[in-house]
Amino acid sequence: MITVFLSVYHFDGDPAALLPGYDRMFAGLQPDGVHACVVREDGISVYDGCPTRAEFEAFSTGEAFRTALATAGLPSPRIEALGEVHEPAMAT
Repeated sequence: MITVFLSVYHFDGDPAALLPGYDRMFAGLQPDGVHACVVREDGISVYDGCPTRAEFEAFSTGEAFRTALATAGLPSPRIEALGEVHEPAMAT
């Protein structure tokens, strides 16, 4: 059974200024599950799945994440833990 803990990272600001930073940050990453960047009128929201809540918490509060944000030129996001996905369907 696949388990996915879904969260969203809200980056507020001009989407045209935020998207290049998002592209820089995620160019080297290979998401292995749910991942989507949604453009909003007032920013971008990145939906991301981790295998467990513990892995989400370790990633979202870790030094590596803060360093990646700074390197990409992105502001600190508002992070929202959404919860475990019921019966996730993954394309193969």
